[in-house]
Amino acid sequence: MRGLLYILTAVMLMAGCGQSYEEKRQQQHKRRKQLLREDSLALKIAVMPTLDCLPLFLAKDHHFFDSLGADVRLKMFTAQMDCDTALQRGRVEGAVTDLVRAERMIKQGTPLAYLTATNAYWQLYSNRMARIKKLEQLDDKMVGMTRYSATALLADAIVDSAKLQQERVFKIQVNDVNIRLKMLIGGEIDAVLLTEPQATLAREAHHQLLLDSRRLDIQFGAIALREVLPGDTLRQRQVEVLKKGYNQACDSLSAYGLKHYADILSKHYKLREDQLDSLILSMKFAKIAEPREADIERARKWLNQ
Repeated sequence: MRGLLYILTAVMLMAGCGQSYEEKRQQQHKRRKQLLREDSLALKIAVMPTLDCLPLFLAKDHHFFDSLGADVRLKMFTAQMDCDTALQRGRVEGAVTDLVRAERMIKQGTPLAYLTATNAYWQLYSNRMARIKKLEQLDDKMVGMTRYSATALLADAIVDSAKLQQERVFKIQVNDVNIRLKMLIGGEIDAVLLTEPQATLAREAHHQLLLDSRRLDIQFGAIALREVLPGDTLRQRQVEVLKKGYNQACDSLSAYGLKHYADILSKHYKLREDQLDSLILSMKFAKIAEPREADIERARKWLNQ
């Protein structure tokens, strides 16, 4: 009899545990569905560990978007191609990009509009062991870039300006911006096109600066958003908050400078405090302004060639 009592007690305990586990599983499933719904309703922007994304990182980390009443989320990638894919497939509503990539997506049927131009620029560095000090020395050399991007357009422009044959300069596709820098530092490639802060890290490692896109009067940095439907009031409000938060961040960067936000630079760019001295601390972050039509046309012309 006592043995039967023990068995019944054990069965009841197991049943109780089973109910508890099932309830917990249902709660987790419900929570996951809630999080997915919240994420689908949020305004998601694809970003990269490049300095043109800094106003967005600042606005997010300092809760500018939250205080203005909108759920804006940043999705980190390390390759622009992955940002494009997320944007084209509707997994994000916007991306920090360049005009060449954005115009190509528009040409392929993705409905995009420009939120703003950014201060992105690109620099060409040659590996210090390669002893390349002039553009003309890029003949029969490998240059790291990304296809269908500002870096690809710049690579073509560099070859033309040096009066080299396009087929004699080997343009190697390296999509990940951090890997591109590592290949330069590791001596695996002759030259690469980089934006900030990777360009500063290349300069800090004593690699040779050959060209700065700012000297060519090219402003290709941009933030592009999928076009908002006229009746989508939620997205319209989120975009307005995105603009206000972005402008607040640019004002804050202008007022306090980059060093004031060393914590953000460390978090998103993995920069050490001593590396901030090498970073271009005078870099300006302008408020929302549309890209220049001349830059858009130059991107379109290159894509159509």
